[in-house]
Amino acid sequence: MRKSGSHTGGCLCGAVRYRVTGPSVWKAVCYCESCTRAAGAPALAWAGFEKSRFELLEGGLATHESSPGVLRGFCARCGTTLTYQKNPAVLNGAQDDVYVTTRSLDDPGAYPPDEHVQYGERVPWLHVVDDLPHHEGVSREHAHRQLATMTERK
Repeated sequence: MRKSGSHTGGCLCGAVRYRVTGPSVWKAVCYCESCTRAAGAPALAWAGFEKSRFELLEGGLATHESSPGVLRGFCARCGTTLTYQKNPAVLNGAQDDVYVTTRSLDDPGAYPPDEHVQYGERVPWLHVVDDLPHHEGVSREHAHRQLATMTERK
């Protein structure tokens, strides 16, 4: 289900606050090395929104270009991972969306994941058993929106 309405979120220390409005364009748990290393966690859940549906309310995002054309936003004070964006000018075919970490939302249950992506990169001791699709790489259905610019693994 894609929730509409408005939802707020922010970092652990409260210095950065944001609002997302309307339905999410894509929701997933990612296990790729880049996301998990950036967050220091075995997996990271994301909800993506059209850029016009994301608004900073307080503070500013510090950013790190984790790979060419990929910006990861975080709080400079407490380090909370908050956003992920691809630059369409650098990454051919990328969507100009903003992804927020679902746990940074005030209501983290507002946008539950629809799938698991990059499951083949998970840490070896983690095995997730649920009814959602588990993709070793990216899903074909949402490849144009997915966090990494790569193709489905065979």
